[in-house]
Amino acid sequence: MMTRRILFILMLLSPLAAWAGTDVAGIGWNDLAQQERKLLAPLKGSWGTLPAERQQNLRKGVARWKQLTPKQRARFKQRFERWKQLPPQQRARVRQRYERFMTLPPVERRHLREQYREFRRLPADRRQQLRERWRSMTPQQRRHFIDRRERIRHLTPRQRQELRRQRQR
Repeated sequence: MMTRRILFILMLLSPLAAWAGTDVAGIGWNDLAQQERKLLAPLKGSWGTLPAERQQNLRKGVARWKQLTPKQRARFKQRFERWKQLPPQQRARVRQRYERFMTLPPVERRHLREQYREFRRLPADRRQQLRERWRSMTPQQRRHFIDRRERIRHLTPRQRQELRRQRQR
């Protein structure tokens, strides 16, 4: 009777043990599909030392890559080449900004994406003017600009209209 209980418990726990085992061991190089191995070939030598989570993420990346159109793949390759050309300090700065962006609440991230889309819709000369204006500002002027934008953003449309009228006077 006791043996049956232990066997039953082990049977219940075996999926967990198998799952835990693959998490620790990760994915073997030979367990990857041929196309996955082809795309991940530069990592072959270090594949076994990568954390299991990183291996899973790389595998998901391969799946996404397979779904891209040739035009999207070319754009990605071009952006990756630019990334490789960046000095280490600039790459670190980009990573920090990305991490900071990802810590924002989803509402804030959506808002920033929408602002960026609006900026991209502007004519090229207007975008350049705005960039030059931003670069010419002192840190204090930038802080004032950001603070003012934050205050305006939380106003109702009617309050914004009233503020515009006041500025025109």
